[in-house]
Amino acid sequence: MNKFKVFVVLVLISFKTFACLNGETKELKNGVIVYVDYQGLVPHGHNFGLDNFPKLISELEGLYKKTNNIEYLSDKGYVLIVQKKYKKALELYLNIERIKPNRYSTASNIGTLYELIGENQKAYEWIKKSIQINPESHNGSEWLHLRILEAKIKNLTDVSGQFLINTNFGDKREPKTKLSNAEVDKLAKEIYYQVNERISFIKPKDRVISILLFELGNLVRLKREPENAERIYNLAKNYGFQDELINVRIKSIYESKARYFEQRTWNLESKIKALQNSKDGVDLDYTYQIETALLIVSIVVGILLIVLLLLYFKWKKLNDYIILNDFTK
Repeated sequence: MNKFKVFVVLVLISFKTFACLNGETKELKNGVIVYVDYQGLVPHGHNFGLDNFPKLISELEGLYKKTNNIEYLSDKGYVLIVQKKYKKALELYLNIERIKPNRYSTASNIGTLYELIGENQKAYEWIKKSIQINPESHNGSEWLHLRILEAKIKNLTDVSGQFLINTNFGDKREPKTKLSNAEVDKLAKEIYYQVNERISFIKPKDRVISILLFELGNLVRLKREPENAERIYNLAKNYGFQDELINVRIKSIYESKARYFEQRTWNLESKIKALQNSKDGVDLDYTYQIETALLIVSIVVGILLIVLLLLYFKWKKLNDYIILNDFTK
């Protein structure tokens, strides 16, 4: 492992010291780790740990020339994407398609790059092709990628969660659904995958991302993870979600927390009251005398134990000294 790889690993280890970074990991063909994501369903974007891009690209090019393995060339394209050199990366992937056509990762990256430069119709065609090559790609979430591109192509200014994910969670203070727990979990993971990928490259504000974040917050709320749902709702607002319903649902989380702590406090007060009532009919002075006597006995026993320990260590030290003298004689 060269010094550059060691540096990347150290950077990622340092990330792990203060964050839960045991989610999805992307590793290049040459062993360099590109990112290690946060665990859970709260999107943070990819935690890119790359540095010294010229050296990394040079290494990938050298390995491709040496082995003729197309994956090294493909990884070079991904590094260009991380650098946001989208047009240069697109040229490279189109060349890879000519060299070795019908690779899933090539089609997927070409589609993503066309979307990033605003050519949504071409992006749609390439993402559709990537799904045909590998239907289970990206955790089975690419159907959502197509729906997002449809909204962009049609320029839907009133795009809704219903259009994007084929369901909604009502307009009440808490989300409701007819989906099973398994369906809720599956949909949450699919939305998370698409959103986490997007916020790695697209900064606020973005209407589609804001809607998907709101719906992800609803799903996480249904999974009974209110604190994570609150984080996702606030991220949705940061990306531009403005419907008042989001504030209603954030407020409902606060109220749920308040009820929880109120219940905990009430339970504690009830236990204290029950303890006090349990002394009814008992001579409290006599009880306190017993408690005081027990406390004094405990202190005396503790002091005796300390004295015994000190005597033991002194005896042990003396015994060791005698043994040592006998040995030297």
